Amino acid sequence: MDHIFHLIAKCLRKKRKKALYESLAKIKSELMLMGFISLLLTVLQGPISRICVPEKLAATWHPCNHQQESEDHHVFLLAPGSSTHQCAAHQGKVALVSAQSIHQLHIFIFVLALFHVLYCIFTLALGTAKMRRWKQWEEETKTPEYQFSHDPEKFRLTRQTSFGRRHLSVWTANPILIWIVCFFRQFVCSVPKVDYLTLRHGFVMAHLAPQSHQKFDFMQYIERTLEEDFKVVVEISPPIWFITVLFLLFHTHGWYSYLWMPFVPLIIIVIVGSKLQVIITKMGLRIGERGDIVKGTPVVQPGDDLFWFKKPQLMLYLINFVLFQVRE
Repeated sequence: MDHIFHLIAKCLRKKRKKALYESLAKIKSELMLMGFISLLLTVLQGPISRICVPEKLAATWHPCNHQQESEDHHVFLLAPGSSTHQCAAHQGKVALVSAQSIHQLHIFIFVLALFHVLYCIFTLALGTAKMRRWKQWEEETKTPEYQFSHDPEKFRLTRQTSFGRRHLSVWTANPILIWIVCFFRQFVCSVPKVDYLTLRHGFVMAHLAPQSHQKFDFMQYIERTLEEDFKVVVEISPPIWFITVLFLLFHTHGWYSYLWMPFVPLIIIVIVGSKLQVIITKMGLRIGERGDIVKGTPVVQPGDDLFWFKKPQLMLYLINFVLFQVRE
């Protein structure tokens, strides 16, 4: 596996993919961390299995009910070398973690590491596949037909533009209807052609000189941005580990976590998708507030105030959390 990572790193350095190279380094460090945890469990398996706790404390936070727990405990007592026998001398105490449980934890760490690598590859592949369609739209901006239809000297009503017809309607005046419409839009077409071209035009107008508009390749910028954001998405930060431990603790009898816990990542990602659609719609509303007539293509003006708590990075952290929970 290390040799495969070395070949991939060599290829990324050759193609000057600095962001992806740093992402690969993060993945390697996280796998090293998981391997180190597994090594510590192997070395400390004996001392951990000899830790004894009161029966009253051991009877809490179990994933099964008392009947299932009694049946499993009876089978476990028949196993040779059971750590429970080591606590027999301590009246009213049982083992905190058995050797069998530590072995199962080893398997969990291995599966988590494997799926972490697979999901990183899958996430990057999906992002690249999504942008293939955008590349066709980017090539279209260099054609004479596009330049003629987007004449910068042409005056039009804001609501008659393609972007205005999509985002300036009756439902945009109601904050509740905006969320309802944007919720369903993310399932139909998350990034339509009109939104891509309008956002591209707004970026070009804000950051480039007029004479360099046609030469600028917006797709290359999007690809670099994807690679930079990929570093955040694949990272397993300490807060993510902490929340994961809390999720594991809730996987106990009486909380019915198997009924509601799988829906938490789904709800988060749906809310994030709806919020991104709302942001685009609000940028369209700002164009309408500036006037009923626009010159050329409508110019959108993104801002941090459109995001939750004025922090766009929060979106990436939520996506990172969802991906890690799905891997788990």
